[in-house]
Amino acid sequence: MVDSVGPSSAAKSALQNLKRVSQQTNQAMDRLNTGLRVNNRLDGAQDFFASHPLTKSATDLTKIKDQVGQAINTIQAASVGLGGISDLMDQARAVTLQAQNASDSTELARLAEQFNQVRNQIDRIATDANFGGINLIKPSPDTLNIALDDDAASLVVQGADSSSAGIGLSARTFGSATDIVAALADLSSALTQIRSNSNSLASNTRLLESRVNFTENLANTLEQGAAHLTRTDLNEEAASLLSLQTRQALGANALRISTDNERAVLGLFG
Repeated sequence: MVDSVGPSSAAKSALQNLKRVSQQTNQAMDRLNTGLRVNNRLDGAQDFFASHPLTKSATDLTKIKDQVGQAINTIQAASVGLGGISDLMDQARAVTLQAQNASDSTELARLAEQFNQVRNQIDRIATDANFGGINLIKPSPDTLNIALDDDAASLVVQGADSSSAGIGLSARTFGSATDIVAALADLSSALTQIRSNSNSLASNTRLLESRVNFTENLANTLEQGAAHLTRTDLNEEAASLLSLQTRQALGANALRISTDNERAVLGLFG
C-alpha cells in the first residue's frame, strides 16, 4: 500500500505559504495606497497610539488657523471700509473748502447738499463693511473674539463706530461761515479718528497673521512627527510588493505542481 501523506503535506505547505505571501502582498498594497506603514493598531500599536495625539493636535491647530484666517478677513473688510470712508472724507473736505470760498447762497446750498450726500455714503460704507455677518465699523459695532489656541487664549477686537455720527460728522447747511469752519474742524477730528481706527485694525491683523504662521508651522511639525511614526517608504514598499508578487507566482506554481503530483500518484492506484 502506497502512503499518500507525502504529497498531501507538500500541497498543504504550499497552500499555507501562498496564503501568507498573499496576506503580505495585500499589506504592501495597502501601504502603497495609503502611504502609511501603520494604518491601525494591529500594524504597530506603539507607533499607532504615539502618533494619534500628534495627529489630533495638528488637526485642532489647523481648525484654529482657519478660524483666525476668517477673523483676519473680517478685520480686512473693516479696513477696506475705513479706506473708503477716508476717501469720502477727502471729498467732503474739498467740497467744504469750495464753500469757504463761495458767497452765493444757491451755490452754498448746492455744496451743502454734496457734503451731506458724501456723509450719507460714509454711513452706507460703514454699514456694508461686514464679513461673515460681523461688522466692526457700523453703528453699534460688533466685537470679534478670536481663539488663538486650544487652551482658551484669545484676542478680542472691539469694533469702533465709524459712521458719520460715530466720528462726529454732522449734516451741514453752509448757511454761515461758522457752519463751514465747524465742518472743517469736524472733518479734521473725524479723519484723526478714522486713522486711529485703521491703525488699530492693522496692528491686530499683523498680530493674527503672525499667529497664523506660527500655528501653521506648529501643525506641520506635529504632522511630520506623526508621519515619522506611521508613514512608509514608498520605494521600499514598491520593491517589496514586486518581490512578494514574484513569490506569490512561484507559490501558486508550487501548489499546482504538488496538486498535480498528488493526483498522478493517486491515479496509479485508481
